[in-house]
Amino acid sequence: MRSTRKRTLALTAGVAGMALVASACGGGGDGTESGEEGDGGGESTEEITLTVATFNEFGYEDLLTEYEELNPGITVEHVKAATSQEARDKLNTSLAAGSGASDVEAIETDWWPELKQYADNFEDLSSPEVEGRWIEWKTNDAMTEDGKLLGYGTDIGPEAVCYRSDLFAAAGLPTDRAEVAALLEGDWDTYFEVGQQFVASSESAWFDSAGATYSSMVNQMEEPYETSDGTPKDLASNDEIREAYEATLAVAPELSAHLDQWSEDWTNAFQNDGFATMLCPGWMLGVIEGNAAGVEGWDVADVFPGGGGNWGGSYLTVPSGGEHLEEAKALAAWLTAPEQQLKAFAAKGTFPSQVEALESDELKSAVNPFFNDAPVGEILSNRANAIESQPFKGPNYFSIHTSMTDAISRVDVAGTDDVTSSWDKALQAVEELGLS
Repeated sequence: MRSTRKRTLALTAGVAGMALVASACGGGGDGTESGEEGDGGGESTEEITLTVATFNEFGYEDLLTEYEELNPGITVEHVKAATSQEARDKLNTSLAAGSGASDVEAIETDWWPELKQYADNFEDLSSPEVEGRWIEWKTNDAMTEDGKLLGYGTDIGPEAVCYRSDLFAAAGLPTDRAEVAALLEGDWDTYFEVGQQFVASSESAWFDSAGATYSSMVNQMEEPYETSDGTPKDLASNDEIREAYEATLAVAPELSAHLDQWSEDWTNAFQNDGFATMLCPGWMLGVIEGNAAGVEGWDVADVFPGGGGNWGGSYLTVPSGGEHLEEAKALAAWLTAPEQQLKAFAAKGTFPSQVEALESDELKSAVNPFFNDAPVGEILSNRANAIESQPFKGPNYFSIHTSMTDAISRVDVAGTDDVTSSWDKALQAVEELGLS
């Protein structure tokens, strides 16, 4: 198991001392409490090794050690992919082969439309013990039409704006987070206009990635690529998508750092003043801190272009081919209980999706020392409340969206195409998917 840096969020002492008590059943569990020994393995004395596959930053390193201490005889191995795409590719390969998946697999919310087509590959995690644990839309996303619950919700991704206050100051912009929020309040045009002011007085870029900017716009649309019955839209006549694509690339030459997120160049840019702002869901806070270690000036503003937006959020699933299904369900249930999700938030900023955690004073009073003691609990709670709806994402969302972000990258990062030629290639790529 990988070691982790000590927690970077300062929750009150009450969270640090919370009893580790949560249901350890999930789809057939025996109902023992997770604060008791043996909760992961029932009454078995067998030595068991469970594997948990995650990606990016879930904040689980310390929690997995705690679980082992609470459950003698159970060893938990953490399989951590560098990116969600790497994790997705590995999971798909394992499912296709019928073996090789971890006992507990983390998945991103955007994978559901595809994975639900193969629901038999996952255990039903429905249980009275966890009913009402999560906000309703989080649970609904993981439900099949026949009522199977395929995943336990971990985090959600309410978005704020993370910014470098030192770069703002050097460019003559306000640095106080309340003033920055007021400066950026408005639509995407406002965000871009302030960016133009910034780059006029700075050598740094305004934002890191045109692809990430475009994706955040898409996450505010009601039906970006498919109608609510799952029918793919004709991309050639999809004016909403075309406008977001063109609006992003129109400002990219001046405002973008021309980076693909998760690339080595993107990671290195945190250390060399590469950009001044990032559109950041809660889970990105830990990523920023890790990449920007030693860099001072990062802060968080309680604002987001166009109002509210949710980027990502994940679930824990239990693939049906595992050897220790009940123990895996118990571990997934324990990790996604409110108490543990508050600790994951403390470790890496992954904003919880559990009703009890969302209502806790500990969450709302949380601050982050790395981000100039920003009240991230309050800010992200406000950002979550600003989310009015979630876009419809059908079985073809992922493949179509990948075609579009590839188109953005050809222009913004690789520089191999102009806006028109890359759009035409996106049309061709989507046509080759054979969706119509």
